[in-house]
Amino acid sequence: METLKGVIENVVYRNESNDYTVIEIADEENALITAVGIMPMAFEGENVILRGSWTFHKEFGKQFSFEAYEKTLPREVDGILQYLSSATVKGVGPVTALKIVNRFGVDSFDVIENHPEWLADIPGITLKKAAIISESFREQTGIRGVMMFCKDYVGAAEITRVYKKLGSGAVGIIKENPYILCDGDYGIAFDKIDALAKTVDFPASSPVRILAASKYVLNYNATSNGHTALPYGKLVGAVANLTELSENDVASMTEEFISTEQLRVLNIPAGRFVMTCEVYDAEKYIANRLYELDRDVARVRGADVTLMIEKLETDLGIEYATLQRKAIYDALDCGVMILTGGPGTGKTTVVKALLAIFKSLGIKCALAAPTGRAAKRMSEATSAEAKTIHRMLEMERTGDMKTKFGRNAQNPLDERAIIIDEASMIDLTLTEALLSAVRNGTRIIFIGDADQLASVGAGNIFSDMINSGEIKTVRLTEIFRQSKESLIITNAHRINSGEMPQLNVTDNDFFFVRRDYERDIAKTVASLITKRLPKAYGKRIAEDIQVIAPSKKGFGGVEALNAVLQAEINPPAACKKEKSAHGVIFREGDRVMQTVNNYDVEWERDGREGMGIFNGDIGVIESINNLKSHLTVRFDDRVVNYSFDLLDELELAYAITVHKSQGSEYPVIILPVYHCAPMLMTRNLLYTAVTRARRMVILVGRADVVGKMVENDRVDLRYTTLREQICHSYQ
Repeated sequence: METLKGVIENVVYRNESNDYTVIEIADEENALITAVGIMPMAFEGENVILRGSWTFHKEFGKQFSFEAYEKTLPREVDGILQYLSSATVKGVGPVTALKIVNRFGVDSFDVIENHPEWLADIPGITLKKAAIISESFREQTGIRGVMMFCKDYVGAAEITRVYKKLGSGAVGIIKENPYILCDGDYGIAFDKIDALAKTVDFPASSPVRILAASKYVLNYNATSNGHTALPYGKLVGAVANLTELSENDVASMTEEFISTEQLRVLNIPAGRFVMTCEVYDAEKYIANRLYELDRDVARVRGADVTLMIEKLETDLGIEYATLQRKAIYDALDCGVMILTGGPGTGKTTVVKALLAIFKSLGIKCALAAPTGRAAKRMSEATSAEAKTIHRMLEMERTGDMKTKFGRNAQNPLDERAIIIDEASMIDLTLTEALLSAVRNGTRIIFIGDADQLASVGAGNIFSDMINSGEIKTVRLTEIFRQSKESLIITNAHRINSGEMPQLNVTDNDFFFVRRDYERDIAKTVASLITKRLPKAYGKRIAEDIQVIAPSKKGFGGVEALNAVLQAEINPPAACKKEKSAHGVIFREGDRVMQTVNNYDVEWERDGREGMGIFNGDIGVIESINNLKSHLTVRFDDRVVNYSFDLLDELELAYAITVHKSQGSEYPVIILPVYHCAPMLMTRNLLYTAVTRARRMVILVGRADVVGKMVENDRVDLRYTTLREQICHSYQ
């Protein structure tokens, strides 16, 4: 990397959320240079040493993009005056700055920090104001100290959070125990802090380090693989490998952590499982809360339910199937009930019946789902309002970027019946928040397809509840006549039962396009979208198509498909603006997807404003404004302006992974089927993909690959203890 030295002359732009900063610096030859990078609390007058490389921005010209930096306070009178005049220090503006520098010269900073009472000798500065000035200056220098100590290992935004938590003694506290930064309040990765700890010669065999490593392994597996616990032996082995210590030493300390309840352990038939205290408490709370809600509800007499069902059948001119009637009975007889079943088995019919019955009984009911698309589909199917679970719980972000729910045990939901759709997607954290916001005496009904992929987040909530055997569960199995006519429904159930789907039918809603070579898949998919399907069904069908792929990699993977489809569907043109970010060209008219939950992004809908765009939301780029450094995306009826430094949260969405499609439904899906990672060539992944389609499914690839996916009934193993916790609570 190259080095650039100079003085900050102007702070052009700074993003408060991630500290992305644009500054102008005067270099050693007094030339004004634009520099861009991550720098919290950049102030005019500071001396900086930047390390990075020269880049060329097509609109703003030559820039220095820095990856590392050092900062020092100015030592000359002119620099001190510039620094104090830039409103850096609270209570000091240009006039006051000039007075201070005229009085104390190069000693101004020393006086402000160590002798603030001397400032009161200056007209216009009282002792109270002098104290405010000194406190503000010490805060700035304190953050600078933390920054300089941690900057090679800790991100800029994290440094600010660390200082706010630890205060002016932060550096000393970190030196004494660097691993405090791995705790939940900071959440900095173990490997970064482990590298920092080596610079202060922190003992490698310290129990503090081993405990931090243990929590890191447990939390990493929760994030990456969905586990909430790990078998004792696996945890010890992983920690020993991470810390380069012997398994005996790690095991000895692990036993100490367990005995002092710094880690928790649960002995279940599958073995001895270890988890963090937070996860143990969450699973135990969920289990106990399910029991409380299941027992503390007013039952509706069976005879009354029979009369209500018969009235509905008469009014609607339908006849409920035996299992549908049982689902309605159980929902009114239990505090907690689970309804599961594949496509076309009548889950929505049961929900409609329950809504009608709850209304007749004067029971206020809420409908919710984990994602916006799932909630929208639920609302369309039932003609009743449905919200995301996050919105129902009035979620917001606190100042330290933590999630806070307005609805909780102290402010529970008003509704006395709650129906949760796509419940297989809810993870441990969201389930805990949901159950804490439910009033005693409220019915809660979980609806989902137990054969789909598990939640992206930690836990296996839906399956654990079902497999506990304690919570009343109805599995709908009958496919109704109108659904039997759909080959999508028929083939989905064939796949789920381990049978090969019918691939040779050409006059229904499920088609197979054979391609023997993976390299031909992307071109075929592009041809289907741009030529063959519009010719057969009209041009508007292109808007209804979503390509879903098992993997990101390969010729038939999401990355390759997006490149080909963008070129075919939305090629470059003089009238279309573009913006390149993280190796992707974003173009006006592109279909894009939000890849993380961002609770702070503002959107506008019909003149109303709100906040929050969530992982999996898909929209279209309406415009790109290079002057204002933002692009505008329309997500259905919400419009969002993304500053360019947030573009790492977006990716092209002409093609998405099956995992990203969970909870969504599309009129038409195209699914490439090709050899990819064995863990992705599974029956439940194929089943999940097929059941995302409402009107048409097209498989492109090889029939033998489809067969291998059908045969592979491997389900990702998730280590959890919720099932056992539920069984214990119900004893």
